[in-house]
Amino acid sequence: MKMKKTYIVVIALVVIGGGYYWYKKSNTASTAPIYKTAVAEKGMLTSSISGSGNVIVDQLATVDPTISGTVANLAVKIGDPVKKGQLLFTIVNDQLGVSAAKAGASYAQSKKSLDDQRYAKKQAEADYKANPKKLLKDKVALADNAIDIAEQNLAVSAADYRNQLADAAKRRVTAPIDGTVNEVNIKNGDDLGKSSSSTKLSPIIIGDLGTLKASVSVNEVDIPNVAEGQKVMFKFSAIDGLELSGKVEKIDSLGTITQGVVTYNVTIGFDVTDPRIKPQMSVSANIITAVKQNVLLVPGGAVKTQGGSSYVEVLNDGSKTPVQKNVEIGLSNNTDTEIISGISSGDKVVTQTITSTTKAASTTASGAGGRGGMGGFMGH
Repeated sequence: MKMKKTYIVVIALVVIGGGYYWYKKSNTASTAPIYKTAVAEKGMLTSSISGSGNVIVDQLATVDPTISGTVANLAVKIGDPVKKGQLLFTIVNDQLGVSAAKAGASYAQSKKSLDDQRYAKKQAEADYKANPKKLLKDKVALADNAIDIAEQNLAVSAADYRNQLADAAKRRVTAPIDGTVNEVNIKNGDDLGKSSSSTKLSPIIIGDLGTLKASVSVNEVDIPNVAEGQKVMFKFSAIDGLELSGKVEKIDSLGTITQGVVTYNVTIGFDVTDPRIKPQMSVSANIITAVKQNVLLVPGGAVKTQGGSSYVEVLNDGSKTPVQKNVEIGLSNNTDTEIISGISSGDKVVTQTITSTTKAASTTASGAGGRGGMGGFMGH
């Protein structure tokens, strides 16, 4: 009975050992690698720099009277179109009218005083001519001095009168430009003289919506490659499917530091606008820094580096093993790389190598898969 049990144990061990050997062998048997390729071909390569920002109004006027008083006759609301010189509201301040009247009276008095001094001089000159004595000659000199003083007084009173009239005229507040009312921060009855300067909002802001532009931030690493006149392609997060073009118009000389990151504002004009675009809308921009036509292109992931040199693996028809070829590269973007020399158009370059076992597959990516576009900014 004991011997029978021993045989059973031995047989079980043999079965288990054989099963393990078969399992291990079947799971370690490797197949040949699988290579994914892309064809090197001629096309157009576009290099761009991305930036994000907002739509701005380039021609913007702030209506903020420098006089105090009570708001009355408010004649506009947000969204109203206005013409230059159109009445926006009036300011009630009777003291300005009184001050202007007083300044006018002072000016008239100064003018009369000058006329009197000029008449006195003529009289003194006539007396001296009739009786050329030193005393009468001195009276002529005194008349000249009096005229000089009167002229100075007249100039001062005239300037004060003009200023008082100008201030009084400011009680009628008008639009400084043609445009659309973007903000109205007042209402009838408000006292313009009691707002704190630190918290004060401009009473009215007018913008010419025909001067919409984009202001985008560009990283300090990329800004040296941005230049006025470069073409730009826009997308709007609030308007699906809308793509517009434009040109770089201005690059700020001073950057902005935010959490240690330095960016520069770039102002970009639209080639055409769309009525759906509104001020402050978010915008993303691709600034085209270089465009090359009819160059040999491969996916960027197909290019590898070793010892400071670049190479690709070529697997043409009939070959089972790729051949490594050194290449000279040129311009590149997020998807493609220009090949200046080393391979020819039509060569198949390896973009991915896949190795597998009979039970599981492991993938080793030698680069990005197929060639992609740049959001519609690159073609072949």
